[in-house]
Amino acid sequence: MGLPRTIEHQPGFATLQLHAGERADGPVNPRATPIYLTAGFVLDDFDVATDLFRTGDGYSYTRVSNPTSQAVEQRVAAMERGAEALLVSSGQAAVTIAVLGLLSAGQHIVSASSIYEGTRGLFLENLSRLGIETDFVEDANDPLEWERAIRPTTRALFAESIPNPKNDILDIAAVAAVAHAHGIPLIVDNTLATPYLLRPIEHGADIVVHSASKFLAGHGAVLGGVIVDNGEFDAERSGALFPHLVEAGRLGSPSFVERAGTRARMAYLRDVVAMRFGPTPSPLNAFLINQGIETLSLRVQRQSENALGVARWLEAQPEVHSVDYSGLESNPFNSVARRYLPDGQGSVFSFTLRGGLDAARRFVNALSVFTHMTHLGDVRSLILHPGTTSHNQRTENELSQAGIWPGTLRVSIGIEDLADLINDLDQGLEAVRTEAL
Repeated sequence: MGLPRTIEHQPGFATLQLHAGERADGPVNPRATPIYLTAGFVLDDFDVATDLFRTGDGYSYTRVSNPTSQAVEQRVAAMERGAEALLVSSGQAAVTIAVLGLLSAGQHIVSASSIYEGTRGLFLENLSRLGIETDFVEDANDPLEWERAIRPTTRALFAESIPNPKNDILDIAAVAAVAHAHGIPLIVDNTLATPYLLRPIEHGADIVVHSASKFLAGHGAVLGGVIVDNGEFDAERSGALFPHLVEAGRLGSPSFVERAGTRARMAYLRDVVAMRFGPTPSPLNAFLINQGIETLSLRVQRQSENALGVARWLEAQPEVHSVDYSGLESNPFNSVARRYLPDGQGSVFSFTLRGGLDAARRFVNALSVFTHMTHLGDVRSLILHPGTTSHNQRTENELSQAGIWPGTLRVSIGIEDLADLINDLDQGLEAVRTEAL
């Protein structure tokens, strides 16, 4: 399946996003990935069914595996330089399944504090009810903070490559070194960077998660999530920390390490956690995500260029107090961004108006090109006021610690003409200026 690789030549990213994971089943081979819109698959005979349920090789039920979903999995794994991927129904499901595949009651996560609000809520309100505790690191690029937060029960570190909405870029290699010194994995949410701009596994991350609803799909039409594993689980080094991967099954069946070797983590996520909890993506959604991936590099390149242009323009406006975009030379994370994101610093960031909440309201209501909605990574430019929407369950102190103020707005820059985006933003600022007179 997919592209052949030789020692002499490895396919480039744009080629992978088009061809990795392609199927050629014959005798009829459509150019587009077929949509296998079925709950289950016919089992040829009694012995085939027996072998399939014993080995897991083949297709029995879409909750377990589906050819359309598998095409997405193989493509994203190739783009992320991972060993294997698992497609689920949403980005939130991807984080949940990845974490539940590693931790059990009485165990502990250390997370960067600057993360997506839904993930923060999952850690604090949902996993805590299952006996899984979370501590947050304020300075995610200080290895000593991570080190001090780790306990004997810690089983994973978690962070985002480009945090939402603060844009405080993660030094992945530094955090990965701390994780590996303790034999535990680093999980990185790479949604906002995408594998086109950054591949965390190349810098030491063990597991990468995505909300495929965002940039991977790009069109804002479907939900989906992806988990990618580096395929380097070391049973000798970490087996005692993850006994569910190295011990025999309930009926004496081979352990996941015996079955899958260094890919034991992903085998457990697929065969036990995802299959039992059931966050199954529709094959139609998988098809649409795959269609979006085919233009990922083109979109993200344009979006990053537009974002830098918008950020520079905003930074020069007197009504704007600050712009949190790592691509700006004035940004404190610019040097880290240049190291990890040399081809572009992404297109989701926040900026803060001097006039506070009233200015933010007038600004948003005056826009016509920007869409006012809670989403990211669309081909269209989007805007949201985090303090009254996505982060409305935080206290004032928690908001200020996260760098979210009454005048803070988050934008996700699309592929429109830059001049039109700036003109629209100027209309927003004009509404602020007029009211101030």
